[in-house]
Amino acid sequence: MSITADPTVPVRGRSLRGVLRRVAESAVTPLELDDVLDVFHPLRAGAELRGRIVQVLPETPESATIVLKPGRDWAGHVPGQYVRVGVDVEGVRLWRTYSLTHGPRPDGCISITVKAIPGGVVSNHLVHRARKGQMLQLAQAEGEFVLPQPLPAKLLLVTGGSGITPVIGMLRNLHSKATAPATDIVLVHVNASEGSAIFRAELRALAAAERIRLVERFDDQHGLLDVAVLADLVPDLDERLTYACGPAGLLDALEEHHTARGLELTTERFRPVLVEAGDGEGGGTVTLTGAAGSGATLEVDGATPILDAAEQAGVLMPSGCRMGICMACVLPMREGAVRDLRNGAITVAVPGETGPQGVPIQTCVSTAAGACSIDH
Repeated sequence: MSITADPTVPVRGRSLRGVLRRVAESAVTPLELDDVLDVFHPLRAGAELRGRIVQVLPETPESATIVLKPGRDWAGHVPGQYVRVGVDVEGVRLWRTYSLTHGPRPDGCISITVKAIPGGVVSNHLVHRARKGQMLQLAQAEGEFVLPQPLPAKLLLVTGGSGITPVIGMLRNLHSKATAPATDIVLVHVNASEGSAIFRAELRALAAAERIRLVERFDDQHGLLDVAVLADLVPDLDERLTYACGPAGLLDALEEHHTARGLELTTERFRPVLVEAGDGEGGGTVTLTGAAGSGATLEVDGATPILDAAEQAGVLMPSGCRMGICMACVLPMREGAVRDLRNGAITVAVPGETGPQGVPIQTCVSTAAGACSIDH
């Protein structure tokens, strides 16, 4: 006969679970028990949120979909939202933000689709070197680029390049249901070329099944899209609620166009809107000082974020959303000045006046405004 103890029953003032944990911790010393559990059960509840790669699906020669099984503490998401992903590259954990490209799936997995950027450390690692079984760090889903409920009668989606990634999640979710939505959906999808278009076959299949009306535009065939012709491409434009995601130039033009026509527009930007450098804002020298006194010195122009300049010089930097939202890129500036690329504001650190910890700055949206020294 076997007896199963109730782990919640107190044992001399302590629970059996607590006693067992202390015994286990003694057995694995000098390691922590959680370190051992991370090896055998990394996706357990209460652990640091991670995801295990279960599939890597090539989309184009320079893009791939990464399917992940998230840990039990994953809180779910709404199609159109994004997730911060932490990837260990050469011993350094780097964070990037990617749109989720599926709605909630029956298997509980999530997916991101990554386009390799020339010189991009993380994007190239994920597209060309990610493998099944690899663990990635995750944050919970975020973002307001989600469709309204109830859905409008008519919807226009405008996407450029990898701006299709949040929109494909919306479309997959809408058309995974037994009953197709009654919403009339037009998708204007812009790409540099037909071969670079992600999800091309899937979008064309939706169009062939009359789930959406697809308007494809390729720069090498049709030239750059002039938003002034939208009313020709979509004759009932003024009757449609518009959602758009893509390059800054496309979104800027759409915002001006829709404002002039009095139309509602919701956009998702992968990078913040940056102001142009003016006179006297021509950048400067950035010294990155390591914990041991070693570091690097960079010449940064007045239009390039310090984060980008450092990575282009081969320096691995902490980062996250790269939009000035998540604060993952914050580093202390000991002295000097930087300019916020979003609004032109200058932040100054003066030794002896600004405190021993320096002034925290966001390297993803700050550029040099003269010489400055930053702890790295």
